[in-house]
Amino acid sequence: MGLWKTLKGYDCQMGKLPAEDVTIAILAGGKSTRMGSDKAFLEFEGRTLLARSLELARTLSPKVLIGGSRFKFAPFATVVEDEFPNCGPLGGIHAVLRASHTDLNLILAVDMPSIPRALLQLLIAEALGAPGLMAVVPRWDEAWQPLCAVYRRRFAVAAEEALRAGRNKIDLLFGSASTRIIEKDELKKAGFSPDVFRNMNTPEELQSQKGRP
Repeated sequence: MGLWKTLKGYDCQMGKLPAEDVTIAILAGGKSTRMGSDKAFLEFEGRTLLARSLELARTLSPKVLIGGSRFKFAPFATVVEDEFPNCGPLGGIHAVLRASHTDLNLILAVDMPSIPRALLQLLIAEALGAPGLMAVVPRWDEAWQPLCAVYRRRFAVAAEEALRAGRNKIDLLFGSASTRIIEKDELKKAGFSPDVFRNMNTPEELQSQKGRP
């Protein structure tokens, strides 16, 4: 199914999937070295990045996880810590997939405040329409967006094999796993721009995001 057709029919598709059959996992375990403070608690347009992410997640499903430190995040939602620490985002994805009780799992980075709900619904609908897929991942030109993507729980097996072998780059797994890649042309046709994938790693990027439509 093309993304444009999915866009026109995603309400119907989502209607077939009870919200409790999808887990939304917010990855907030980054070190925030370049930002100088924990990105999850930075204020953006009146709310912290974590609060914004949690609010968005809970519009999609009551099952919400945070990948990160229990010490920091336990008051906000169920927290899952990495089984393979210091291995980057792949370690976080692996951990939340292992902890999840649902087949479909939407992974979202805490520092992507411009992601629209409609895009997340579309990713879930694409995964729902193709049970054989292990992942549905957007890609704009050469830029993969693995932290705004849907994974089936069994992706954790491939992730663990890679982590144990010291291969921490997520993109390399999309060649071996059954992956639906949503390319730039499809995203543009569905009304999305590359700005939705902007993340914030420095104070300058935080300021440049403020006031954007």
